[in-house]
Amino acid sequence: MDFSLNDEQQMLADLVARFVERQYDFEARRKLAATPRGWSTENWAALAETGLLALALDEQYGGLGAGAEEVLVVMEGFGRGLVLEPYLSSALVAAQLLQRVADESAKVQLLPLVASGECRVSLAALEPQARFDLWDVACEARPADAGFRLNGRKSVVAHGDSADWFIVSARTAGARDDRHGISLFLVDARAQGVSVRGFPGLDGQRVAEVELRDVFLPADALLGAENLALAELEWAADRACFALSAEAVGCMARLTELTVEYLQTRKQFGKPIGSFQALQHRVAEMLGFVEQARSITCYAAANLDNEDVRLRGRAVSAAKALIGKAGRFIGQQAVQLHGGMGMTDELAVGWYFKRLTVIDMTWGDSDHHVERYGTLL
Repeated sequence: MDFSLNDEQQMLADLVARFVERQYDFEARRKLAATPRGWSTENWAALAETGLLALALDEQYGGLGAGAEEVLVVMEGFGRGLVLEPYLSSALVAAQLLQRVADESAKVQLLPLVASGECRVSLAALEPQARFDLWDVACEARPADAGFRLNGRKSVVAHGDSADWFIVSARTAGARDDRHGISLFLVDARAQGVSVRGFPGLDGQRVAEVELRDVFLPADALLGAENLALAELEWAADRACFALSAEAVGCMARLTELTVEYLQTRKQFGKPIGSFQALQHRVAEMLGFVEQARSITCYAAANLDNEDVRLRGRAVSAAKALIGKAGRFIGQQAVQLHGGMGMTDELAVGWYFKRLTVIDMTWGDSDHHVERYGTLL
């Protein structure tokens, strides 16, 4: 598959690069991350105005109908700037899942609002006891009053404290760790019984703990077929892992560039330390990992819509596993080559390493995806 950018994709890459250059110099990002919201409504409006929030949605819902290659271009660009807005959680993962499983009335009601930036949706799927297992669901939805009563807790919900709606996985049948018996529900974040506690993660991105206490849901809040939602959750998680991998490529590329710039300016013994062969070898290894990560993310993009679910899963897990390994190596080398100040919050290097660390731990770390790859052979 040819992954050289066509004219439209190059225009898209240039658009994202201009947005990052204008809005995401390092000091501006630091200040933005320290605000109570943790991201900018002005930036969100700009993303809506440029059509980026509508990128992955079908045209009938106000979207652009873009594919995996375009998502790769956008997320790599956002990775270079460490963008804080809830783009991945709302405009990509939750919006695409909603488009896939919701009935037509819900799509018509919500998706145009997501595309215009007026509404944000987050997927609340993981629980404290589950680690990365999507089928380990203790949250329960029991029939009540021609609807459902929802009780449970969801952890590390990406940008959950700024979501207007949640897509919640809940158990409607079976034991806690059964693969059958999981259903998806659309939950209003302002509904009675919904409690959201937001906080910044290690990388400055916002996450939330969501508690659901006797939340009443009408029957039409059920998304898709009852008891059969695990396959849809895995579909959404694969898309999230792919987008995170693309973001990580941007992070690693920029982190390597910053390291090269430092080696060219820092002097020791009267010459730039970048002239020392041992350090050049380290940078060459960093560049090698960047290219490996980019190549395997392109492979995941090529298989993201593959009808063979096992092949799709292997492609995504292979990318996510390598991304974790590459991000750790590049981050460690960048910090060491910058010396002690590489760990300070005042330098961008540490924040890129933090983001790469969080990406590795989101929707399954390297070890999890190596294991998953093995089960899909």
